[in-house]
Amino acid sequence: MQRSDFRCVHRLRVRWAEVDMQKIVFNAHYLMYIDTAMSDYWRALALPYESSMLALGGEMYVKKATLEYHASARLDDTLDVGLRCARVGNSSSLFEAGIFSGDRLLVSGELVYVFADPATQTSRPVPPALRAIFEDFEAGADMAEVRTGDWNTLGRDAGRVRTAVFVHEQGIPAEIEADVQDISARHAVLYNRLGMPIAAGRLLQQAPGVGRIGRMAVDRSVRGVQWGRQLLDALVKAARARGDSEVRLHAQRNAEGFYRRAGFSVVGEPYEEAGIAHIAMARRL
Repeated sequence: MQRSDFRCVHRLRVRWAEVDMQKIVFNAHYLMYIDTAMSDYWRALALPYESSMLALGGEMYVKKATLEYHASARLDDTLDVGLRCARVGNSSSLFEAGIFSGDRLLVSGELVYVFADPATQTSRPVPPALRAIFEDFEAGADMAEVRTGDWNTLGRDAGRVRTAVFVHEQGIPAEIEADVQDISARHAVLYNRLGMPIAAGRLLQQAPGVGRIGRMAVDRSVRGVQWGRQLLDALVKAARARGDSEVRLHAQRNAEGFYRRAGFSVVGEPYEEAGIAHIAMARRL
């Protein structure tokens, strides 16, 4: 087992509370590390766990977990926890895990998950859609696609994501979040393999040759992977295809680093909008 065997890898740092009297990580914490990596696995699949399981009509339950210890992790070690779906049976799925310090394998493990009825906890066949998602992800396939269009085509799904993020999560009044510019904007919505919208944004024409990206929102349960960047790239591509030579946006300050990594630069002074700190940014095309 090697680190390169895993498409999904979660990085963490060993904390003081996880070390035992021998000054090494207490053995049971490795299962917690793997369980934490499982959350990253769902994010990598672009599947918000709760709503996805509801759509699939079941839940994933751990039936069996085994670990083999090869070496110990210590306080402040940086660990990479790899997770992969090795096999999908009728109602169960076998996941393999590897915990590495650099390229050194410290712990290997196997977890058997059973897909089951959440009310009775009796097993059910793994839905074909979920089976395909597991298999395609491990084969290197894309887990989400961006669709662009007008408000009539994408407004319902874009509004669903934006309402969840801006209104429910951030507390922005609904009458501010939605505006008349939605009608003339070019919209982009990112859909997962279950057809669920997980991210949305829009492109306006601010001036001749200048586009303005806005209303960028990603479902909180799948943030931190690459879905926001995939959506942003699609909007930039749409601006370039339209003939724009520049795109601008008003970023929330906590997202400034995200936009910098995508090639945007600060062009103004910080300001506040709807009670949230913002900064103007731009990128030449």
